Amino acid sequence: MSVGVLAHLFGKMSYKELAYKVGAKGFPHVQLALWKAFNDYDFNKPGRLSPGLVEDIAEEFEKHGVSISVLACYLHFFHEDVELRRENIDRFKELIRYARLFGAPMVAAEVGKIQSKEQTGDEWLIMKTALEELVEEAEKWGVYIGIEPANDHLIGTAQSLNWMLEEVPSSHIGVVLDPGNLVHETNFSNQDEVIKEAFDLLGPRIIAAHAKDRVIAEDGKIKTVVPGKGELNYELYLSLLEQYKPQMNIIMEAAKEHEMLEAKNFIEQTREQARLKASINRVFN
Repeated sequence: MSVGVLAHLFGKMSYKELAYKVGAKGFPHVQLALWKAFNDYDFNKPGRLSPGLVEDIAEEFEKHGVSISVLACYLHFFHEDVELRRENIDRFKELIRYARLFGAPMVAAEVGKIQSKEQTGDEWLIMKTALEELVEEAEKWGVYIGIEPANDHLIGTAQSLNWMLEEVPSSHIGVVLDPGNLVHETNFSNQDEVIKEAFDLLGPRIIAAHAKDRVIAEDGKIKTVVPGKGELNYELYLSLLEQYKPQMNIIMEAAKEHEMLEAKNFIEQTREQARLKASINRVFN
C-alpha cells in the first residue's frame, strides 16, 4: 500500500514543474486531472492529446519516481445541455484511449449533480446510457472506469452506485471509495453504519480509495479537513479497506503543501495499525 495525492493540490502549473514537486514531496503516485493540474495546454476540449505528449508527461513523472495511478475526469454525464453532455462524454473517451500510455489502469469520475431545481425523471436513464457508451470504449482499450459516489450527485450513495452497477454489469466498471463523500450532516453520527454499508455493497468492486477527513463545524455544517484532523472513523475505514482490498493504494485529498507529509504519515500509521490488529485477530480466531 502506498499513499499518493491529487496532483492539482499543488496548484496549476506545467507538467514538468508538477512532476518535480510531487516527487520532491515523496509521493509515489498521483490522481491526475489534466485540466485542473496543467497550464501548458488547454485540455478543456477533446482532441488535444497525442501519443507524443502523453508519453512525455508520463516520462516526466516517472523521472521523479511518480506514477499516474488514476486519471480523473471531473465532468457531468447527464447534463441537460445535450451538446455539453456530448462533449463531456467525448473528453472521457479520449482519456480512456490514452490511459495506458499515461500508465494509468483507470479513468475515474463523480457523475455530476442535478442542475435544475426539479428532476425530470430522465436523469438516471441518461446517465445509464452515457455509462454504457463509456464502458464500450473502456472494454475496447482494456481500461477500468472508476465511479465515485458523492453526496448531492445523481450517484450519491453506496446504494445508488450498487443499483447502477446492477444495471450496467460490466467488469470494466469499478468503485472509487471515499467515505468522506458519503457522510453529511444528517448521517455523520451514524458514520460507522454508512462506512460498513459501503463495503458490504461495493467492497469487491473497489479499485481506488480516497482519503479526506470530515467534521461537523460549530454552525452545524459538515466541513472537509486534512486527514487526521477530523472525526471520520479512519480506523474502521482502513481496517475494512485492508480486509476487502489488501495493499490498495490510497489517494490523499484536502491538504495544502505544508500539511501533506503529516497527513500522509497519519494515513500510513493508521493503516499499519489496522493491519496489525487484523493479523492478531487471525491468530486468536
